[in-house]
Order: sequence, then C-alpha cells, then structure tokens
Amino acid sequence: MASEDSGDGLREETMSANRRHTWEGCSVLLDINDGDRLVFAMLTHGATLKIGKKKFPLAPLIGCPFGSLFKVETSSNGSHLARFFPSSAPEAATEQVKDHCHASVEFKDNRSLVDNNTAQGLSSEDIDAMRREGATGEEIVEALITNSSTFDKKTTFSQEKYKVKKQKKYAPKVLLRRPFSRSICEAYFKKSPTRIGSLRVDALSLLLSMANVGAYSDVLVLDTVGGLLTGAVAERLGGTGYVCCTYFGSSNLPIDIVRMFNFSSDVNSRIVQASFTDLIGEDNDEPSSQPDNPKPHAANTNTLLSAESIIPKSLVPVLHDESLEEVNVSNAKFGYSKEIFSELNSVQTSPHVHSRSFNEDGRNAQPCSISEKLIPQVGKHQLN
Repeated sequence: MASEDSGDGLREETMSANRRHTWEGCSVLLDINDGDRLVFAMLTHGATLKIGKKKFPLAPLIGCPFGSLFKVETSSNGSHLARFFPSSAPEAATEQVKDHCHASVEFKDNRSLVDNNTAQGLSSEDIDAMRREGATGEEIVEALITNSSTFDKKTTFSQEKYKVKKQKKYAPKVLLRRPFSRSICEAYFKKSPTRIGSLRVDALSLLLSMANVGAYSDVLVLDTVGGLLTGAVAERLGGTGYVCCTYFGSSNLPIDIVRMFNFSSDVNSRIVQASFTDLIGEDNDEPSSQPDNPKPHAANTNTLLSAESIIPKSLVPVLHDESLEEVNVSNAKFGYSKEIFSELNSVQTSPHVHSRSFNEDGRNAQPCSISEKLIPQVGKHQLN
C-alpha cells in the first residue's frame, strides 16, 4: 500500500515536471477560433468549456501535449472535443496557388448582391437534422456553401470570409496553449487590461531585463498587477532564488495569477510575502541567526534584499489562502513609503552603489550608501 502511494506521488511529480503534456489539475489557456476568445481553465474530469450555447467537457484535453488543436465533433453520445490534425503544409501551399491563379483569371464584384435572407436554401431545421445524423462541422459548412445561391458570385476574398465565418460557428476549433508569462500577459491585456494595469508584453520583458533578474537572485517585488510580475520573476528564476512580494499597509495584495503558471511545490515555497513596513521597521533591529553552513549558491550582486536575512518573521506563504481579496491601499499609507521605495528603485541593485546626498545649502556632501538611508542598522542584516 505504501509503495502504491509512493508510486502515485512519483507519477504526479513526474507529470508536473513534464511541461510538454497536460495533467489533471493543471491550468491551461484555451484559444478559441484563432484568438476570438481566450479562456483560462483548470483541467479536471468535471470541467466544461462553453462554446456558443453548448458546454463541452475538458476531459479529452488531459494528457495531450501543449499546442494541440481540437475541434467539435458530433457522435451518438453528443458533441465533444476531439483532437484535430491540420493538413500538411505542401497541400495548403498548393491550394493557395490554385486560389491565386483562379483569382487572377476571374474578376468579380459584389455590386449585384442583395442581402434579403433568401440566398441560403438550407434552413435551421435542416442543420439540426444534419447534426442529429452525426454530420461534422465541415460537412455542415460545405452544405451551406452548396445551398447558397450567391456564393459563386462573390469575390475570392468574400468567399474566404464567408467560409471562416461559418467555420467559427459550426466547426469551432480550440488551441491548447501553455500558460507562461508571455501568453498570460497577452490574454489579460486582451480580455481585461485593467486587471494587470494595462501592462503589455514588451513592458513586462523590459522590467525583467532592466531589473537584471537571473538565476540565484533574491528579488524584492512590489506587485499591484494581480501576481503577473511575481509569476514572471519566479519563472525566470526557475526555482533557484527567492521572490519576496511586498505590500504597503497591513493586508497583502492579491496575486492569484501566480497559480496559473503551474509552478511546482519547490518553486511555490520560494515565493513569500512580507509587509514593506516590516522590512524597514523595528522588526529588523533584532539580530537574525545566521546558518552555520552558507547558502548553496553564491550571492548575486544584483539582489535588492536578501529574502532569508532581511525578511522578518511575519512572512506569509503566497499560496496559503484560497480566498484572496482585492485591497485598496489608501493614499496616506502609500505616500508614507512611496518616497523610500522610490529611492530604492532610483539606484542600481548592487549594494556597493552609493548615492550622493546634499546639504541644506545645496552643496554636495559625502556619498552615503543607499542601505544606510533605508535601514539604519545595516550591520545587523546582510545585504546580498
């Protein structure tokens, strides 16, 4: 019995480590009809996806590789999603050449077409009857084209537009995409940009590059975009460093988007939360106990603050509370620490970089370390 449980745990760990295939309980991004709809879903045997007026189970998507294409098929058991393999590239190229040659010979326009809802000879009752008989979406689209009295009179562009429109309605396709920082940012920017502060992919990549986030770094993050920035930093670290997501006030900010990255338990344990007031307050005056053995990785000079030496005892695990709520930080609380945090961001992340202070008369004074301005007793804490 114990060996069976250990085998199940090893199987689950192996499946979670294999990022090329989906597994039960993982988060996925479903691209419906080439970007018409982007839906985040968790793959379970009871999960469903609504397309049009019908719901389709997501169980067939479990165990399939990311990037697989699915289409709606009708059988005796009802409609379901089935894996679809598109035609090869040479055949598609041949069809494009034929269409181009056909368009270069014939010249058509839509001047004689009148939209009076009489061009289509196939009624909705006929389409429902075809579905009950088990007709596929492609067969229904071909029947609509055949029974259209104005299809041959349309231009080549209008014909392709008509086909795409009918295929999206009667033969929808679903692309199984892996959620990572780029795809998640693109999806949220398209469906709900205010949730992530209208953060585009290029701006997110610029943030990671300018912060010089790399392996074995301990990074301090102020995330007000739902966890997208925290997840992107943790994804780039790859489970080697620590991510401290700080916040102003007494309540932590929601970072629900982190759950969509499908991080392993080891990576999730390296994402922590702590109040910015605790990081620079009296809680840090107590000397922290240093481990006998040094950390297995060398300290990175690009680290803002060491997550193990500076973060107080009031750390909160990120994925502990399932009911994370939005918190509106007051202007007074934000303004109190905004000046301090801006000084932290105005210099390089290396602790050896100094900032020059000024006297009351405007003359230059002796350069002082940025850590001395933010944390008075810097000798009691280690800065990476």
